[in-house]
Amino acid sequence: PGNGASVQSSTGSHMDLIGSSPSMHHLRQMIDRYSKVTSPVLIIGETGSGKELIARSIHMASARYQGKFMALNCGAIAPQLVQSELFGHERGSFTGANQRKIGTIEAANGGTLLLDEIGDLPLEAQASFLRFLQEGKITRVGGTEEIKVDIRIVAATHVNLDEAVNEGKFREDLLYRLNVLKVDVPPLRARGTDVLILAHHILNRLKQTNPNTARGFDPEATRALLAHTWPGNVRELSNRIHRAAVMCDRAFISPYELGLNMHLTMEKMGLDEARDKAEAHAIEEALFSQGYNFSRAAKVLGISRVTLYRLASKHSSRLSAGAMREMPSSMPPNSNLMPDDSQHWHS
Repeated sequence: PGNGASVQSSTGSHMDLIGSSPSMHHLRQMIDRYSKVTSPVLIIGETGSGKELIARSIHMASARYQGKFMALNCGAIAPQLVQSELFGHERGSFTGANQRKIGTIEAANGGTLLLDEIGDLPLEAQASFLRFLQEGKITRVGGTEEIKVDIRIVAATHVNLDEAVNEGKFREDLLYRLNVLKVDVPPLRARGTDVLILAHHILNRLKQTNPNTARGFDPEATRALLAHTWPGNVRELSNRIHRAAVMCDRAFISPYELGLNMHLTMEKMGLDEARDKAEAHAIEEALFSQGYNFSRAAKVLGISRVTLYRLASKHSSRLSAGAMREMPSSMPPNSNLMPDDSQHWHS
């Protein structure tokens, strides 16, 4: 593989999809369902939330598991090299092309190709890639031979592609082709106590290579892990624990080694803030489990759809992009609010 591409191999279908929250249970169900077909998948999630891990899980649970899984980060390739990276090139096709190069699409034949950060793909390359999706054939840069390729396409992004389409940065017809099956990845802050399960899993892995690593987390560190909002998601959690494992010379890691400020812990959190955090978590779980359908999620929560809209708007900074994307553009007037809903929610 060339610049920005990597080949991954794994065993098992769900590998490191660690967690017991309802949103993770729903995610595993989606992976099982999507692995049985060959349609393109679009994975949407915040940076560090595990989009590539989900793509690999889909691949390993599919009939293509013996083929290659290749990941290409569209944002890590110089724009002038994207076509060559995707489709390959013939010798002498441009200055510096001293030998034939097999592109990432061709190299993934029989397997799965993940196009990470698909929103960064230049418009010219988008047109060429759309043509490949329609015809199932590629032509290397500087070549004339049409080469048939059979791969499963998975695309991933942390940006709103609908907005990118409106801004003229992404082709609408390509989005239709890619967004056949969609996965909204829940952010770590919406997964409740999964953060503790993940933290211990990461720490136990570190102990396999360094027996002197701490055995666990002290009570204050546990509270800090639960209270932190994790803007960098699982990647941030992993980085903090790796650093803490190096710094800690005791049996249990403290908030100091994790670099988490204690004013964020539940112990020092006001009642209103604690309630807001719990409320936002419940909303995110309900929305995710119902495919971000507000009417169904409202029934799960026992409140009206209008009240759910208002609560989601109130907690917008704590909810995932998937939840906010389904919000109506204008909110209904106050008169539509059912009088019992607020009492029912807090009872």
